[in-house]
Amino acid sequence: MNPVLVAHGTRKGSGVAMIGELADQVSGLLDRRVHTAFVDVLGPTPAEVLSALPPGPAVVVPAFLSSGYHVHNDIPAGIAESGHRDVTVAPALGPSTAMVRVLADRLIESGWRPSDSVVLAAAGTSDPRAAGDLRRTCAMLSATLGSRVELAFAISGTHWVGDVVARVRRRGAERVAVASYLLADGLFQDRLYTCGADVVTDPLGRHPGVAKLVAHRFRTARLSLAA
Repeated sequence: MNPVLVAHGTRKGSGVAMIGELADQVSGLLDRRVHTAFVDVLGPTPAEVLSALPPGPAVVVPAFLSSGYHVHNDIPAGIAESGHRDVTVAPALGPSTAMVRVLADRLIESGWRPSDSVVLAAAGTSDPRAAGDLRRTCAMLSATLGSRVELAFAISGTHWVGDVVARVRRRGAERVAVASYLLADGLFQDRLYTCGADVVTDPLGRHPGVAKLVAHRFRTARLSLAA
């Protein structure tokens, strides 16, 4: 099996490094090299990586926290362009209980208090499938914390994180914690830091729980290949 981790991409060097570190962690867990590709902003693309792999089946894990356009369109298009005839695509990383545990850990690490109002901040999407995934994750995090969690987006527009934080404060919140639902540093994470919240968590990609989940996705897909 040739494992390929496909992420979005960012112009920020620290964000690219975070995805590389994630791939390295997963490589250690699988005891084999995990190749990295990006669907936007920079390369190599999924098609370039898949076409250069050694012989044998490939497994693609989408490093996305919901299943929207990139998962349903960009990744299949890259596979078709590559000409690789034996590719299995695993599910995206979210929604999942593992990612919700990572979100909760990040909140605790950042100084979240049980009395804080919490906003889950994702990149944003116009895809109804991804929007449904994000709402489900929001509900799961709310159940884990035992309190209401609002969903917001880093993209300006409806449910922009700055507006949601302000609305929560108008309802009487003394402190607002923003839980970043992003894997790596980049433009969107920078926007969260300036949204007016008292607490903003770091991106999720360096948390060991993410590497374990990605490795589990690869292993599960490999078992399906052997079946």
